[in-house]
Amino acid sequence: MTDAMDREAVSEPLNPLGIDGIEFIEYTTSKPQALGGVLEMMGFRPIARHRSREVELYRQGSMNIIVNSQPADVPRTVQPVETPIISAFAIRVRDAEAAFRRALDLGAWEIPVRARAMELNIPAIHGVGESLIYFVDRYDEFSIYDIDFRAIPMVEPNPPAIGGLHYFGLVQYIGADRTADWVEFYSQIFGFTPLPDRVRFGIMPMGLLLQSPCRGFFLQLIEPDDTARYAFSEEHLQRIGFGTPDVTSAVAALEKRGIEFLTSEKVHTSDRGALTKPCLGNVMFELVHNEPGTDAAQR
Repeated sequence: MTDAMDREAVSEPLNPLGIDGIEFIEYTTSKPQALGGVLEMMGFRPIARHRSREVELYRQGSMNIIVNSQPADVPRTVQPVETPIISAFAIRVRDAEAAFRRALDLGAWEIPVRARAMELNIPAIHGVGESLIYFVDRYDEFSIYDIDFRAIPMVEPNPPAIGGLHYFGLVQYIGADRTADWVEFYSQIFGFTPLPDRVRFGIMPMGLLLQSPCRGFFLQLIEPDDTARYAFSEEHLQRIGFGTPDVTSAVAALEKRGIEFLTSEKVHTSDRGALTKPCLGNVMFELVHNEPGTDAAQR
């Protein structure tokens, strides 16, 4: 994430929403214990449970992952099925309500209020497929989790990150010839900037990279190649990217915990990055060489 100096360096026109990184990423599944087991092998720990919904909070270092098995109560949102799906991500912003209203003014689709009595309402818009994008402005001294979640007793609330893991970004699969549409969506509403093709990270070079206006995380848009163009099903968030200052060391630590990494002629672990083998159908994680708090695109 950006530090104080980085935030001061981002001028108002370049970051109108005051974006300050990713607050959480949410999976939806009807088998939360199975996904929880995978997350624990990746170094996450369950630290809290929602007060009224079938939702659990996992944490590692600065990263929060929500596991949601509550049946959806809003149309065009993800319903829990056995295969886990990345159903939402939350962006930290200066003012959540202002960011939400600006997004609506620019054409985003509103998610109806879903908060129950004594729950915090987190404004959200529709993202890719049936996913949601939340706006969160309570992430410093007083967080959103203080209201809606109960801490699990005797559990460390801030477990350390394995190998310095931190959020690097999200990979989004999109339809054929849809890159321009999604670039417009993310740049106009949020202020993301497309990077030139010469700027690449990790070991997965496909697609177009978009850098957040806070310069703290990335989105990677990937169209189907010619062989998969007609078999492509639907657009969705496909995997999480974790940054680490030492890929080889992080991979070794995760392998000791039972995580397996892909090894083939085209995809294999290097000091630039690594890709885990799929679990539970399509749950994969990508590791990318990155120092936390740095502007990777300027290296």
